[in-house]
Amino acid sequence: MTTYDQDLVNLATTQFTANTELLLQQEGSLLRQHVREGAHVGKMASPINQISPIQAKAPAGRFAPKERVPNTFTRRWVFPNPYEDDQYIDSFDELMTIVDPKSEYVRNAAYAMGRAIDDLIMQAAVGTAQTGTDAASLAAESFTSTYQIAANFNASSSVGLTVDKLIKLRQNFRHYHVDIKSDPVTLIIGSQQEADLLNQVEVVSTEFNDRPVLVDGSITRFLGFNIVVSERVPQTTAGSVRGCIAFSRSGMYLGLWKDISNQAFQRSDLSGNPWDLSTTGMIGATRTQLGKVWQVLCADTTGSDTTP
Repeated sequence: MTTYDQDLVNLATTQFTANTELLLQQEGSLLRQHVREGAHVGKMASPINQISPIQAKAPAGRFAPKERVPNTFTRRWVFPNPYEDDQYIDSFDELMTIVDPKSEYVRNAAYAMGRAIDDLIMQAAVGTAQTGTDAASLAAESFTSTYQIAANFNASSSVGLTVDKLIKLRQNFRHYHVDIKSDPVTLIIGSQQEADLLNQVEVVSTEFNDRPVLVDGSITRFLGFNIVVSERVPQTTAGSVRGCIAFSRSGMYLGLWKDISNQAFQRSDLSGNPWDLSTTGMIGATRTQLGKVWQVLCADTTGSDTTP
């Protein structure tokens, strides 16, 4: 047993670090770059005017009166949702520590706002959208099973993400006249679905692909889809099925009443004049058209990201 100099033991100190780090979390938005967006004001906004298809007609006869072909117009609507994070740092507490966490606080709030954007986009993708010519004629458009690929597609029971499901997904976009070259499609999957794909030879083998699918061990593109891995993809039934979401760029819209912004100021109305690190934003999202958004149901029990 080691014997210590008792005089030095009495002078032992404890040292702390000024370094800080954020706990594991999704660092901001993964989806914003894959959707259309625009700035708005007011209690609601219409980001796009939509015209229904018309039918070509044969002439009624030589020199016959022309018949007018009417067009049907409607609008898609998006509604604002306010978000805020206010974090206080007491000025007296600052005097008692060597740690200055202000920059980490601001970064933490920015990450939270980014996750809120992703959650809003995914909720709007498979949620109820509002359509109509004006605020007085709004009609709800529900997302139905017509636009889902079943968890047991080409299988006797629920399975994970398969190449068969992705081929069917591509067919569905084609069937609804989505040009995936000019209007790129993003597929949002969880880590379990990524693992499902990595276990399929059609994905990882160059014998089935004209160019390597894996980039540094990750699948970023397959069958013409841009693939994004997010643990925030919601589970749909009793924690056993995850509803992966696919949409063309024009199929999802992000409305910005106020983009994410940060302010740092001292509160003279509070004791000690604490720092108020305020992060705010006002945003909305909507699906623009059924047929441009699809859901692929996959067996998955890993659970969604529970980060607030």
